[in-house]
Amino acid sequence: MTVHLIVAELDGAVINKATKCAVAAAQKIPGTCIGLVMGKSVSGADQDFAHYVDKVVVVESENLAARLADSYAQVIGDVAKELKAAYVWAGATAAGKDCMPRVAARLEAAMASDIQEVVNESTFKRPMWAGDIVGTVELKTPIKVVTVRATEFAPAADNKKGSVEKLSMQVAPSKVQFVSLEAVKSERPSLADASVVISGGRGLKGPEGFKQLIEPLADKLNAAIGASRAVCDANWVPNDWQVGQTGKVVAPKLYIAIGISGAIQHVAGMKKSKTIVAINKDPDAPIFKVADYGLVGDAFTLVPELISKI
Repeated sequence: MTVHLIVAELDGAVINKATKCAVAAAQKIPGTCIGLVMGKSVSGADQDFAHYVDKVVVVESENLAARLADSYAQVIGDVAKELKAAYVWAGATAAGKDCMPRVAARLEAAMASDIQEVVNESTFKRPMWAGDIVGTVELKTPIKVVTVRATEFAPAADNKKGSVEKLSMQVAPSKVQFVSLEAVKSERPSLADASVVISGGRGLKGPEGFKQLIEPLADKLNAAIGASRAVCDANWVPNDWQVGQTGKVVAPKLYIAIGISGAIQHVAGMKKSKTIVAINKDPDAPIFKVADYGLVGDAFTLVPELISKI
């Protein structure tokens, strides 16, 4: 029987959406899905994951307290060998992209990253050149490592009653020293899960533009807030808000781009949104080529009017 090892990424004591989408991708190839949960203490997360996979294995260690790629890659590689896994899956998140290439190197396995479709047991499709083309990748090694683009797969159903087993394993200390985590805390929905995302760009003229226009509109629509790379690089807003090729990839029901020109790097991160609305004073802005609805004009005039009518 083919064994799929799915690496869990945790949001506190629960499995995040990207991991559930990785499970859905793995289920397209017949076999047994085994989830791997790692950390210093994962109480609750293992039981949560058991609703999505056939079995959960747990590795706990002081050396896994911080999510450092070299220690995590060691554990994933060792567990994959012990279980004789044919596939190792993870979400194509920042953590997944950091860790999984190391896992592939340890296992001497071919890797397909950021896939958007499972064609068959060895072939996958993934976006290339900022999504302008879709490449078909064939993996020919006995073990295959795959990261999954969460916007392309619906999360797996929570209809399993998987068993939970703890594994005893030596975990080498990381060569990297963990200093601190500066997490962005917000009562708004996360970019990955929000059904509505409102993003701002350089057309907002500064961080005050986000406070004056983006935040009130987001409050009205219970939306997550995103941004272009330019404004994140300028420190107008947290880097965690960045949408695009080098930021987060989102596909909400509604995406509103305000003051964003629509460079290909940004469009690569949001063009799968169900409905795209663009507000920009430049009628020739590239963002209008991907928008379903476009409004040409000054955002500082149009957005307050929009807010007042909601």
